[in-house]
Amino acid sequence: MRRLAILAIAALGLALAPQEGRAQAEEQSLVDRATLSLAEVFDLGDMSADARSLLGRARAVMICPRVIRGGFVIAGQGGDCVLVSRDGSGSWSSPAFYTMGGASVGLQVGVQDAQVVMLIMNDRALDAVLDSQFRIGADAGVALGTLGRGIAGSTTAAVGADIVTIARARGLFAGISLDGNLLSARSQAMRAYFGRDISPRQVVVGMEAHNPGSDPLRAALMRLSAGQGGAPAAQPQASAAPREVISPAPGGTAPRVQQESLPAPPRSR
Repeated sequence: MRRLAILAIAALGLALAPQEGRAQAEEQSLVDRATLSLAEVFDLGDMSADARSLLGRARAVMICPRVIRGGFVIAGQGGDCVLVSRDGSGSWSSPAFYTMGGASVGLQVGVQDAQVVMLIMNDRALDAVLDSQFRIGADAGVALGTLGRGIAGSTTAAVGADIVTIARARGLFAGISLDGNLLSARSQAMRAYFGRDISPRQVVVGMEAHNPGSDPLRAALMRLSAGQGGAPAAQPQASAAPREVISPAPGGTAPRVQQESLPAPPRSR
């Protein structure tokens, strides 16, 4: 009986391993798409320098490679996102995984998709996103701003805002509105990417785990923010290794990104 139980556990482990690998590959695909979206979203013509300057001062960045909105009368909107933050030395964290969702009612028809980047400018705004489910535009203590013409809604200018949103939108709507959308952490995606249960705060603030598959994203952020707003232009050197470093799963069907190797983000003390 004991031997049968051992065999059953081993068989279950073999059955779950491919699923875990596929799940990690799906999250890696999202990270790769976020990396490729950065350059496209920050191509704002005469406003590109302003966007890079804001990134150079940002505390964290939420990247949503594809937010889809569509419907007739009642429109749904949603997409998956990654959140990364920067420490005082200029080192970017591995990503935490989020989903954005919402709905609106009105005389609207069509389908639109957008690439969205939210620049989180200070600790107050980052804490609001990390502490619980964050509804965009609902927190009176977090001022929202926009840069460019891809965002519509009740937002203010980028100067002085706690969160600045940049978007490239395509489709039948004039501009994508994020007001009222809910940002929620994806615990299963976190588990798949890092191999254990871990919170977004532990990853992006504590920097307690690192997946080398996120190094191209971290490098892209460093290149875009280099020399802007006092951000270090040189590649930061990690002062301490994170508690865990996860090897990316092989395979996946994500667009190709250039592989880069960076020092792991230093774990907060």
